[in-house]
Amino acid sequence: MTEILTIAGQNLLSPMILCFALGLAAALARSELTVPEAAAKALSIYLLFSIGFKGGVAVADHGIDARLLAALAGGVVLSFLLPFAAFAMLGVLTRMSHIDRAAVAAHYGSISIVTFVTATSVLAARGITSEGYMVAVAAAMEAPAIISALWLVSRSGQGRAEMDADLWREILLNGSIVLLVGSFMIGLVTGAPGLARIESFIVSPFQGVLCLFLLDMGLVAGRGLRGSRGVLGGGALLFGVLMPLAGATAGLGMGLALGLSTGGVALLMTLAASASYIAVPAAMRVALPEANPSVYLTLSLGVTFPFNLVLGIPLYVAVAGAVTGG
Repeated sequence: MTEILTIAGQNLLSPMILCFALGLAAALARSELTVPEAAAKALSIYLLFSIGFKGGVAVADHGIDARLLAALAGGVVLSFLLPFAAFAMLGVLTRMSHIDRAAVAAHYGSISIVTFVTATSVLAARGITSEGYMVAVAAAMEAPAIISALWLVSRSGQGRAEMDADLWREILLNGSIVLLVGSFMIGLVTGAPGLARIESFIVSPFQGVLCLFLLDMGLVAGRGLRGSRGVLGGGALLFGVLMPLAGATAGLGMGLALGLSTGGVALLMTLAASASYIAVPAAMRVALPEANPSVYLTLSLGVTFPFNLVLGIPLYVAVAGAVTGG
């Protein structure tokens, strides 16, 4: 417990978390502070390119082997199975319709790349190394949950849940997935020499760009919470905290089975505990237009995202260290 509180205290006083808190407070106070949409898009593009490229370089140094392939398979399995746990938990805690439950479940089987990036920053600050190919695992975990959610809807016989061409296009060609995978492949091909040529662009400014992006995320989360009063009950809010813990537990088990390092286990726990708010919402608009965005976006971005930033990541890092002895 002391270790968790220590990491949480350090995390709370980090510039990234304080920037998120500033944005959240400003939005709840109805401040006019805004980040222009074009600027926010540019920040997200930078973060996705940077983390993907560095991950590709790390894999180039490590080499493609059985451990990498096993980690990818483990991530895909988690992404497929977590929506079923989320769907069942929502059935116990809430009175949501099958369609809303499935849409929310898809978000909690997929991942938040910004939560992942924040976790890597926390690990770096503590001098904890991790497998570079974890960014590839993150990319692999973006889409499988969507398929699980659509199966849940089709089983219930409610709503439209067809895997048509538009949906596959949204899943496979979603901008965040294309950029993350594409930059990963560029890093993999160019390796360390390629990184050396653009290091001053994607390494040194990274923390500052992450601060500005989290400021915008705080603004978005605050507006979502402010505008969703009456939409989410106590059971749904409780789900937004309990499901990340359940996902992290599954990630811990998978990380240990894969033999990951302390940092790798912490990152897989973070991925399994996070909830998408970019790729999956776009897919849900196509696949399940009947689902209520106020429900799934507010839960993933307004509840689970800040929980993971403030308390979740310190908990996952501390537990990973305690279990692996790292």
